[in-house]
Amino acid sequence: MKLRKSLALSVLLALAAPALAQSALRVGATVTDPQGGTVGTIIAINGANLTLRTDRHEVPLPVSSFTATDSAVLFGMTQADLNAAIEAAQARAQAAFAVGAIVKDRNGAVLGPVQALDAQSVTIQLSNGLVRVPRSALAAAADGLVTGATLAELQPHATPAPAPEPAPGQ
Repeated sequence: MKLRKSLALSVLLALAAPALAQSALRVGATVTDPQGGTVGTIIAINGANLTLRTDRHEVPLPVSSFTATDSAVLFGMTQADLNAAIEAAQARAQAAFAVGAIVKDRNGAVLGPVQALDAQSVTIQLSNGLVRVPRSALAAAADGLVTGATLAELQPHATPAPAPEPAPGQ
């Protein structure tokens, strides 16, 4: 009888362990690296992702990147390494926003090159004219920029490109 109770208790503890570990994965929890250094604080959990605040950044990361125990939440990078990775990604994304960068739609179709940009908007040369979109509607991709709109959705909003100015002396 003792063996049966012991076995039942072992099974219950084994089933409860993931729930105990997940209870550490909560908003407000401090995340540490494997050496015990603070990486940041969890400020939001949204399904399969959480938002981690370091000393300099707030970054969404997959929950699967963390190991939760009954007493700690571990992450495989130090705070300095995570900050450096975030800043490198931000620099790559910023560099992608340039005149001449190719813009694709959400389906991978080429829309055209960036003709002009400012802090709030980006002007794209479509086959039928120019279209201006908010900068926030674009994201950096491996080979240029991508937008959530399709070419068919943007073309009706295009305005004809201005005629090129004649060369001096003509």
